[in-house]
Amino acid sequence: MNNSFATLGLDLGGAHLKAVLLDETGAARWAMQLPCPLWRGLQHLEQALDQVLARLAGSNVRHALTMTGELADIFSDRRDGVLRLTATVAQRLAPENMTIYAGRRGFVSTDQADESAADVASANWLASAEFIAAQVPEGLLVDIGTTTTDMLAIHQGKVVPCGFSDAERLRTQELVYTGVVRTPVMAVVNRIPFAGEWQGVAAEYFATMSDVYRLTGELTEAHDMADTADGAGKTPEDSARRLARMVGRDLQDAPMQDWRRLAAAFRHAQLQLLQDAVQRAISRGLIADDAPLVGAGAGRFLVRQLALQYGRNYVDMADLVHGDPEARQWAAVCTPAYAVAWLAARSMPWRQ
Repeated sequence: MNNSFATLGLDLGGAHLKAVLLDETGAARWAMQLPCPLWRGLQHLEQALDQVLARLAGSNVRHALTMTGELADIFSDRRDGVLRLTATVAQRLAPENMTIYAGRRGFVSTDQADESAADVASANWLASAEFIAAQVPEGLLVDIGTTTTDMLAIHQGKVVPCGFSDAERLRTQELVYTGVVRTPVMAVVNRIPFAGEWQGVAAEYFATMSDVYRLTGELTEAHDMADTADGAGKTPEDSARRLARMVGRDLQDAPMQDWRRLAAAFRHAQLQLLQDAVQRAISRGLIADDAPLVGAGAGRFLVRQLALQYGRNYVDMADLVHGDPEARQWAAVCTPAYAVAWLAARSMPWRQ
């Protein structure tokens, strides 16, 4: 990369704002994820943006934007979300130094957001896949985040999606609405083995998958930003108490070891959902039989296990990023933000 400007990639999600700064050489200088519960109002995005921009400290920076937050229910529809999110960001950034990722259309200016809204909406997965395709010419990208999982085939250096809209991608299972933090446990399975019996699972928002992965020890504390289902703490006992409610019990009804076994059972159930999607993707014959799985997102520890189960090599997103070790790890969590910065820094209008 030969760009006289640093590039800040922003991914506006419905629950988090993700930001990655690339320096003039293309190295990741820093990356960060901030809570941003859009369903509670745009002021949360404004506050998160202020924290990101304060860290820039007057640097000479261009900005690249992608999003999924237009789905938040404060917006009347996705177009309304795209326009209001874009306007909110533009109030804090100079529009002439800002570009918006519009998927198959590439990058567009802020004044083209209206006509490009359908392409801008929830296109961050394609930015991630385009970056991965430039590094790993054959593989299956599996980006497991806090709320959703994106699964994209890459063949001969090209992304080969079967769907583009959320509706199409949900049908093809290239978008799976399951993640390692915010997903309600009730959305994963409706019965679970407990104490040697099959136990019905309450269809109530008693616990989330973050409770599961706290008890399995796999959820990194820094990635655990979302509120708990009951607004209480995040200790192992708190998580076990919430999981106990899912099977109609109280924490004191069983020893902690049993609740950890229950967490492992819920983990297995979620992994089965992901296995089904991986198997369907492989069955399409779009990638080579020896193509690796590429893991990204806060839940990429599950992708490593999926690769083992399918006898394929595993490639970690952090190993594809150039930069500071800590920034590389956070860039792997914030893959769309990193990818949109990387792509924007290479687009012709940005070259000096």
